[in-house]
Amino acid sequence: MNLNKLKYCLLAILIIPVVISFKEDPKPTDKDAAMLQKEGFVALFNGKDLKGWKGLVADPIKRSKMDAKTLAEAQKKADAEMRDGWKVANGELQFVGHGNNIATVKKYGDFEMLVDWKIIDDGKQEGDAGIYLRGTPQVQIWDNARVKVGAQVGSGGLYNNKENESKPLKVADKKLGEWNTFRIIMKADRVTVYLNGELVTDNVILENYWDRALPIFSEEQIELQAHGSPISYRNIYIKELPRVKPFRLSAQEKKEGYKVLFDGTNMHSWRGNTRDYITENGNMVVRPKPGKSSLGNNLFSKEEFSDFVLRFEFQLTPGANNGLGIRSPITGDAAYEGMELQILDNEAPVYKDLKVYQYHGSIYGTLPAKRGFLKPTGQWNYQEVVVQGPKIKVILNGTVILDADITDARKNGAADGLKHPGLLRDSGHIGFLGHGSPLAFRNIRIRDLSGK
Repeated sequence: MNLNKLKYCLLAILIIPVVISFKEDPKPTDKDAAMLQKEGFVALFNGKDLKGWKGLVADPIKRSKMDAKTLAEAQKKADAEMRDGWKVANGELQFVGHGNNIATVKKYGDFEMLVDWKIIDDGKQEGDAGIYLRGTPQVQIWDNARVKVGAQVGSGGLYNNKENESKPLKVADKKLGEWNTFRIIMKADRVTVYLNGELVTDNVILENYWDRALPIFSEEQIELQAHGSPISYRNIYIKELPRVKPFRLSAQEKKEGYKVLFDGTNMHSWRGNTRDYITENGNMVVRPKPGKSSLGNNLFSKEEFSDFVLRFEFQLTPGANNGLGIRSPITGDAAYEGMELQILDNEAPVYKDLKVYQYHGSIYGTLPAKRGFLKPTGQWNYQEVVVQGPKIKVILNGTVILDADITDARKNGAADGLKHPGLLRDSGHIGFLGHGSPLAFRNIRIRDLSGK
């Protein structure tokens, strides 16, 4: 590789989402490897032997339940099978068509991974493989000609997802038998995949295939899948990324029965618009994208709540408009079918003509909250919401801004004169109700007061 190409590869890592790939030379030079090392990448495969790799023993949950002796015996057997099914030749790590997955000895949490792969054309048209992230299937690899199994959508999707997107955004595969390159980025519970320089998976939650009631593991091994068809890998590099420490309840909150709804590392407790509501640097960040999400603008707790104390922090941007849905259904307009407590930069000039029941903390269209207790945009606000029967209290940065009873509104209607059937609901989901504004939330926890 000449110097200009090498500079371009380095620039791709630093600035633009283009994959580093040694397409013309299957064996990167020492200078190439040194450049990658300078940027924090290390080789997972040395091109010579299976150092750093092991055979697959069960799945992460089953492995965690094995005692040391049982695991050691199983690992010995798996390693023998690995050496029979995986070979090193011509600087490539090749699966010869029988055996199980090969796994890294080391576990990884957040990382960026570069890998070249090629399905070997054996004439059977059964090309099927993948890369397990944190021990979990998988970033899909397959022969696009296998239309009977849906392979025409292309490689790079999160094949085993059920709730979140599983198919790639586009087909970016090269012809069967040619080398392809993945750039895979995993942060928190999110995965981004570039295939041959094309974005095919955009910050999608990876679900826990082994137990869908659990979030993805915080760290686990990386695996190259053995699925019966021959495949080769080369130029496998990884760069570990800084990890966020999860939010933990205080001793007092644990004693009082709070539980965490968002700890900064995953969004497992939430459903709905996970396209625009993302996990970023320990925060739940709202970054609306062009076009409407197929799941609407709102994000809801998977669990329903009746009476509760909810604590969270939020950070507004200038003019930001969102809402806290309480006792809300998943469908319909949550401001009416449920109840919406305003989350709003109500001091922005654009909101100079608001009704009193539209200010931050108000029950939208129904009862007003006090103004003047929001911190300047860009600073974190702390809010506590207490819901007990018809009584709703909002405490913002230590000041009670709403202490309301909706009994009268239930009987005689809301202040805005519109129908609010949600006022009559006794339970429902917690929601963040998007209106196209960027903002952030963090440290979300709840205490159930309903005695369930």
